[in-house]
Amino acid sequence: MVSMMTISKLTMKPLNPKSSLPVREQTVVILRDAILNFELRPGQRLVEREFISWLGISRTTFREALRQLSTEGLVTVVAKKGARVTVLSIKEASDLYELRAALETLIVTRFVERATDEEIATLERVIVDFDLATRRTNDTLELLNAKDQFYRVLLTGARSDVLSEIHSGIKARMRTLCTRSLSRQGRPEEAVMELRAVTEAIMRRDAVMAARLNAQHVQAACLFVLGDLPRPHELVTSN
Repeated sequence: MVSMMTISKLTMKPLNPKSSLPVREQTVVILRDAILNFELRPGQRLVEREFISWLGISRTTFREALRQLSTEGLVTVVAKKGARVTVLSIKEASDLYELRAALETLIVTRFVERATDEEIATLERVIVDFDLATRRTNDTLELLNAKDQFYRVLLTGARSDVLSEIHSGIKARMRTLCTRSLSRQGRPEEAVMELRAVTEAIMRRDAVMAARLNAQHVQAACLFVLGDLPRPHELVTSN
């Protein structure tokens, strides 16, 4: 079980009484950030009374926040058993990778069609920064954040709020999978080479090749992760 001692070690931001956001939305943001930053691990039980006490919120607010996170796929709520941080099955992970590859094909195509030369130059700089990060650290969260900059530039240049919103939701659900991929020795360097190839195709304004290379990048990550998903003994369980 998650104990109060464990919760007290989290760096979750407290509720801000001066915030314009309602308490429910603040709670959603705090819990979502804790999940995406891996302070709350896949399979970890979210004990209602402990989080209510820690955050100083009502039971209703906490449950509403869990419902929102459940719709985002970040939390799994089971009747009479409570809520846990979602653990993806192999099938779910496979489906998400397939969906991501298809979506990013469209994003890359729109970027090639709509991005300015300056945005393409920014994409080149992001790859350089990602490469430097792989040489500087083995911290998978830092590497993931550096890699995420690539997609932020793509989405900006693609100029589609709809694509950006959908991609954000998928990437959030896949965040654990992405860190697992980047944790394999040599994989960050492979990812740099793969995304550099995508960028070079974009520089030539070759949308078909860029999309194909990006799909291959996603597939490479998928093949590793599907064979390395957490087994039952790896998950956080209650006492």
